[in-house]
Amino acid sequence: MLGEQTPHVADREAHVVGGGIAGLAAAAFLIRDGDMPGENVHVYEKLDVFGGAMDGAGNPDEGYVIRGGRMFNFPAYECTWDLFRTIPSLEDSSISVKEEINEFNEIHESYAQTRLVENGTRLDASQYELKMHHRISLVRLLLTPEERLGDTRVEEWFDDDFFETNFWYMWATIFAFQPWHSVAEVRRYIYRFLHVFPGLHTLEDIDRTRYDQYHSMILPLRRWLETRDVDFQQDRRVTDMDIVTSRAGRTVERLHYETGDGTESVAVEPTDLVFFTNGSMTDGSDLGAWDEAPETNETGASWELWRSIAEDNTGFGDPEVFAGNVQETKWESFTVTLHNTDLFDHIVEFTDEEPGNGLVTYVDSSWLLSTVVAAQPHFPNQPDDVKIFWGYALFTDQEGDYVEKKMSECTGREILEELCYHLQCVDRLPEILEDVDCVPCMMPFITAHFQPRTPGDRPQVVPDSSHNLAFIGQYAELRRDVVFTVEYSVRTAMTAVYDLLDLDEEIPPVSKHYRKPGVLADAVSASFD
Repeated sequence: MLGEQTPHVADREAHVVGGGIAGLAAAAFLIRDGDMPGENVHVYEKLDVFGGAMDGAGNPDEGYVIRGGRMFNFPAYECTWDLFRTIPSLEDSSISVKEEINEFNEIHESYAQTRLVENGTRLDASQYELKMHHRISLVRLLLTPEERLGDTRVEEWFDDDFFETNFWYMWATIFAFQPWHSVAEVRRYIYRFLHVFPGLHTLEDIDRTRYDQYHSMILPLRRWLETRDVDFQQDRRVTDMDIVTSRAGRTVERLHYETGDGTESVAVEPTDLVFFTNGSMTDGSDLGAWDEAPETNETGASWELWRSIAEDNTGFGDPEVFAGNVQETKWESFTVTLHNTDLFDHIVEFTDEEPGNGLVTYVDSSWLLSTVVAAQPHFPNQPDDVKIFWGYALFTDQEGDYVEKKMSECTGREILEELCYHLQCVDRLPEILEDVDCVPCMMPFITAHFQPRTPGDRPQVVPDSSHNLAFIGQYAELRRDVVFTVEYSVRTAMTAVYDLLDLDEEIPPVSKHYRKPGVLADAVSASFD
C-alpha cells in the first residue's frame, strides 16, 4: 500500500479495464464502500455494450441472443447479494434487485421432472449410479489438499465408468466440466455446493432472474453507476500498460488503448488505481445465423493484454495455461426465437417440464446437448406470442447423430434439426421449423478457467509489490471460491477494492455448508441412491 502519503479518495482516479460484471462491481464498490466520486471512475470496454458474459439482446423481429446462462444459489453467493441488495430494481425502485429476484423465485420455484433424457425416455436421475469405488474417489479427493493435486485432470482421478454415471452427466452439464479439466476445481465445487448435492436431479436449489441477466442485473447496475456519473468509455480496447518497477514495487503509469480513430493513451498517477479483468470467457466469441455456422477464433483482446503485461512481470500469472488450447476450452450455445411455437410446445410436452424448471440433457447425444426453457417472457420486450429457449453442447467437434456434421460446422437450422432428432419430431421438420430462428454462438474460451493449473498460474487479486494494479474476474486467484460463477467475479472485485483502498470492512466469507452435519448426511445419502 501507499502508506500515510496516500491522498484522499476524492483526489484519486480509478481505471477499470473490462466492462463485465467484475469491472462493474469494482466500480460500484469503489463508490458505495470506498466513497470515491463516480466521475473519478473510468470503465474501458472494447465492445459497444457493457456486461461481458452476462449478456442478452435482441427483439422479436430479428431474434434474441444469449451467449450463456447463469444459475444462482442464494446461500452460496454472499458477495453478489451484498452488492445487489443496494441496487434498485429497474421496474420498481422501491425494492432492490436482490428482493426482486427473491420474489420471482418464490413464485417460480424450480423442480425439474426431466433432468436426463435417453432415446426419448426420461431417466430416473435421482439414481446417481455411483459405485463404491466412485464414492471412495470422491472422498479421497475431498481429503487431499489442493496444493497436492497440482494440474491433475478429472479423468486422471476417476475411473472411466465414472463418466457414464447419471451423477457425472448432471454435474458436467450444470457446471460445464469436461473430463480433461482441473480436478482441483472439481474439489472446490464439491465443497462450495455440497448443500445442493441431493438436488442435482431436480435443480430445486437453483435460483433464476426474472428476465435474462443483462436486463435483470447488468442494466440496473449500470443505471445505478450512471446516476453517480461514472465515466463509461465503450469501444476502447486497452492494448498495453506501462508498468514501472522500482525498489518500492510495481506501479502502472499509463494505459494504451485503441479506438475507432486510432491509438490513444491516458496517464495513471501513482496514487490512482487500475482494475484489470485478465482473460474473458466470452472473448473471441462469434455468432452464426440460421444459414451460417460461427467461426472459431483463437484469441481475444483481454488475453492479448494479459500476455503483454505478464511477459515482463513475475507474479502476473500465465495466460497460456488457460488460453493455449482452444480445442479443450470451447463449446457452443444457441438461442432460439419462435413465432411458430410448435417446437417450444413440443419440448414442454416431451419433457413434461413447464417453462422455468431447469436444464434438460440428452445423454445419448454425441454433442451432449442440453436445453433450458426459461419462464416466459425472458426479455422485457418479448411479446406473449413469441417464445424463446436456449441450449448448448459440450462436444462440438463430434459428428451429430442425425446431422452428419460437427456441431462447430453447423448452421442454426442444422443444430435445430439435430435437436429435433433427440426430441423425436424429425418427421415434422418442415412445419415445426417454419417461422423459427436459431443463432449459434461459438465461444473458444468459455471453460478456459477450468484448465488444469498450478499455484501461480492465476495472479493474486493484488500481487505482491503491486502498488496500484489489481486483477479481477475468473482468472484471479481466490482461496476456496469457485470460478465460472458471478460470485467469483464479484468477490474478486470486492477484494481488490477493499485491498487497494485499505478499507476496514469485512468481506462476506465463503459459506462452509459442508461443515453442517445435516448437509453431510444428505450428501452421503444421495451418493448411495
